[in-house]
Amino acid sequence: MDDFALPTGRLILRAWRDEDHAPLLALCRDPHVMEHLGPPQSAEDIHAAIARQRSFQAEHGYCFWAIERRVDSAMLGFCGLKPGPLDTPIEGRIEIGWRLRADAWGQSYAREAAEACLAWGFANLPDDRIWAITVLANSRSWGLMKRLGMARHGDLDFDHPGLAADSPLLRHITYSIAR
Repeated sequence: MDDFALPTGRLILRAWRDEDHAPLLALCRDPHVMEHLGPPQSAEDIHAAIARQRSFQAEHGYCFWAIERRVDSAMLGFCGLKPGPLDTPIEGRIEIGWRLRADAWGQSYAREAAEACLAWGFANLPDDRIWAITVLANSRSWGLMKRLGMARHGDLDFDHPGLAADSPLLRHITYSIAR
C-alpha cells in the first residue's frame, strides 16, 4: 500500500517515503515537540520508526501516516492508526496518534488529520472504539482528544511498560471514542 493517500481539505495523509526521513528526524529532535514524548531521536530511531509504520501498513492496512500539506507538499508530521502497544490497556485495540512540527501547531492541522483518521477507521475497521494515550502533562494532546469527542477512562491509566520507573513520562492516561 505504498500508494495509500487520505486527502482532507488542507492535508494528505499518505504512505511513508524515503524522503520523509530528514523532516521526521528534524521533528523528533525538536525539544518542544518531544517535551512529553521522550528524548530526541536519532537517525537510526527514525529509520526504525518509518520501517515499523510501513510494516503496520503492509500487515494491517493502516499506520501512523505521514501528513503532507497540500499547498506546498511540506511534511508536517504524522497522524494515523496502529495497534495499541503491548502490555498496555489498549493492547489489541486500535490506537490513534499524532505528532506535528511545532510551527504547525495551533492551525488545526492535527484535528483535521485526526478527524480524517477516525472517519477512515470507523469506515474500514470492525472496531467499535478507537483509543488514544498520552501523559497527563501533555495538555495539547489530551485537549485534542477531548475536542475530538473522546472520553477519558481514568480506570485505565497506567505506567507505560516501555519507560523507566523513574521517568517523568511513565504515567499515561487513556481516552477513547465510540463508533
